[in-house]
Amino acid sequence: MPSQSTATAAPLSTPLSTPLPRPLPTPIPAAPPPGTVLHGIGCLLGAVLLFAVMDTLIKGLSPDFGTFQIIFFRSLFALVPIGFAVMRAGGPAVLRTRRPAGHVLRSLVGLGAMISFFAALRYMPLADVYAISFAAPLFLTALSVPVLGEAVGWRRWTAVLVGFAGVLVVIGPTSGVFSPVALLALAGAFFYALAMLLVRRLSRTEGNATIVLYFTLTCVAAGGIGMIPDWVTPERPGQVAMLIGVGIVGGMAQLLLTNAFRLAPAAVIAPLEYTALFWGLLFGWMFFGELPTEALLLGGPLIVASGLYILHRETRRRAQRTPEATPDAPAAKGDAP
Repeated sequence: MPSQSTATAAPLSTPLSTPLPRPLPTPIPAAPPPGTVLHGIGCLLGAVLLFAVMDTLIKGLSPDFGTFQIIFFRSLFALVPIGFAVMRAGGPAVLRTRRPAGHVLRSLVGLGAMISFFAALRYMPLADVYAISFAAPLFLTALSVPVLGEAVGWRRWTAVLVGFAGVLVVIGPTSGVFSPVALLALAGAFFYALAMLLVRRLSRTEGNATIVLYFTLTCVAAGGIGMIPDWVTPERPGQVAMLIGVGIVGGMAQLLLTNAFRLAPAAVIAPLEYTALFWGLLFGWMFFGELPTEALLLGGPLIVASGLYILHRETRRRAQRTPEATPDAPAAKGDAP
């Protein structure tokens, strides 16, 4: 789901979630009621579907509008549903922050991920972009060593290597040179993983709504400035509707995603985010005539399997180290989308 573009502030877990340990031990909670978990699963599946719809709209708009113009509308109209969440979280008070420099860095890195993913959607099949974006947990694991000083065992390093082998298969080197467009999607996964690590650090002192709002406002400003040289006036009502819909649908999906991780444990629902690949294949075929390549069918399962194994190992490690008090909330992609 490369186009998720806001992030919540709980300890890190991603679209392809790799939960990381909380900084302090917490009491063992009672198990969530089954109905609550099922509600969380439903919210997660709905969020994945809406993000896939958003990415399909972005890909449909790409031939006519520049990347920065799409980012502007994506972020501007996402403020509508996000605004409701901000008001529920305390209104303008959420703008108070103790770490403005941290928000700037996180927002710029997240903006880099969004630019990379949106540009990749312009040229690559939807499912291929999704498969490469699933490399984010692999980067998360590798970056957690230098950025957070965390230890990574040989099993997870092995999973990282297997996952990157799958990425190489999907990217498909030609004459020894990787496709620049495919590398754009891979760069998006890298920037997204780095942004999620920064979100984890910010979340120790900043609220969810604060992180989301500053990131979205940054994207509105950057998109507005970047689109000036290449502004294209929408000529058809359908184009206007799609530009507005990209933001509204994306904002709604983000709220569903956040609610999903609030209602159910990350270990239960995070693997369901890989259903995005199904929607990528379906929508790519329905709207763009894209058929899965042999490279995708071979490399995609390797990436998914390695990500699921990393999630499994992180969940076990976390359970052994400190009990969870509440379900993890996601730091959404596509700023990662």
